[in-house]
Amino acid sequence: MPTPDTLERFIAMVESNAHAQACEAFYTEHSTMQENQSPKRVGRDAHVAGEHKVMARARSVRSQCVRPVLMNGDHVVIRWIFDFEWLDGSTTHMEELAWQRWEGERIAEETFFYDPAQRVPHPPPQA
Repeated sequence: MPTPDTLERFIAMVESNAHAQACEAFYTEHSTMQENQSPKRVGRDAHVAGEHKVMARARSVRSQCVRPVLMNGDHVVIRWIFDFEWLDGSTTHMEELAWQRWEGERIAEETFFYDPAQRVPHPPPQA
């Protein structure tokens, strides 16, 4: 079970858009991530690489935790809002719930729940 301080440090790191660094610091070596019902991605290194790939496509990102954060023992649920501006000027607004199972001070399992229609970028504004 994470301490409240650990959970706050994790949230602060994500809100500062240090997504890959948050994976390195707060996920177990063999942790899993899953998007809705898609196959699980396994391993902290895969999570870090995935975050670097997404961030490389973005001009800017705003990451916000919507409180309250729900915690019950080793289980945590966080509501996130992400606003992406992509390199081509298009934008994506995503709201999701992250269900996490922690082992001590690290995340061992995480599933993201969101409407997949949100992933479709909106075209850049016309000049």
